[in-house]
Amino acid sequence: MSRAAAAESGTRNRTRRAILDAAATALYRNRKAPLADIAAAADVGRSTLHRYFPDREELVSAVIADALQRLSSSVEEARVDEGPPREAMRRLIAAMVASGDGLLFLLHDPNIFEGLDANGEPCGADAEDPDHDLPVLDLIERGQAAGVFDPEVSTAWVLSVLWGLVYTGCEAANEGTLARHAVAATVIRTFENGVAVT
Repeated sequence: MSRAAAAESGTRNRTRRAILDAAATALYRNRKAPLADIAAAADVGRSTLHRYFPDREELVSAVIADALQRLSSSVEEARVDEGPPREAMRRLIAAMVASGDGLLFLLHDPNIFEGLDANGEPCGADAEDPDHDLPVLDLIERGQAAGVFDPEVSTAWVLSVLWGLVYTGCEAANEGTLARHAVAATVIRTFENGVAVT
């Protein structure tokens, strides 16, 4: 690939990334946010936005796919199957918080997850229980077996608490009531004080 082609590809990727990030933020705040507002937030013209995403439905689908991919990558990068459960959970929370507005966008509308398995892939009527292979549930179970997380509550409950805390932390940062750099530490402290066995 020539330098000019590589530069153009890099510019296209940055523009696409800016549009997806702006759309995740705007659509989290207002599901009916006008495309003109999303384009302005991405610092591109509306015609540029339409070159990348011809219509609203395609943009929303791309934002969902991107947010799911980033969330999946953050779980993978946290290496939740390595090391002591408490440390793995801390890495996971930090990685989830780093997903920011994409995570808020996903969690703000639980209907997004309908028909998807634990990896964000479509699942059919014959699909196995998607939670079986979910690395986060495996981590919770491992922590409960090790006596680190409370074994008296279900793994599903701990998972719901975890998602709720991460969502609340990211939302607080978005609203300016909690500094972004303090979100992960606050979520970890709250999770460990409420779920971990002391």
